[in-house]
Amino acid sequence: MKKLEAIIRPERLTDTIKGLRKIGITGFTVSQVVGRGKQKDTQGVYRGKNYQVTLHPKVKLEIVLSDYMVEPTIKKIFESAQTGEDGDGKIYVYPILEAYNIRTGKPDFDIDDLLNQEGGLS
Repeated sequence: MKKLEAIIRPERLTDTIKGLRKIGITGFTVSQVVGRGKQKDTQGVYRGKNYQVTLHPKVKLEIVLSDYMVEPTIKKIFESAQTGEDGDGKIYVYPILEAYNIRTGKPDFDIDDLLNQEGGLS
């Protein structure tokens, strides 16, 4: 099992979710985040005063997947979220060593079977 984190532009979220659904990924977590990369600073105006924006709003998608779904998911995120400009984001992939069921408090040995059936889990 793997956990995939994708940091993308907020305006690309809807298209990315539609793309993920097309390949059977229905379970994920979305968080609003801010960050700094190669994207240039921008100017903002608040109550008539200019200020420099150095942290840019982004969206973080977190998806737990079976190993065989990692590559198709990455390709779909590229297709859906990429604009070709600085600030498009990053994708990180981590191994998942264990999973637990909060309701029962026990290890969830069936999670990989569940992932294989549903295509994703948040």
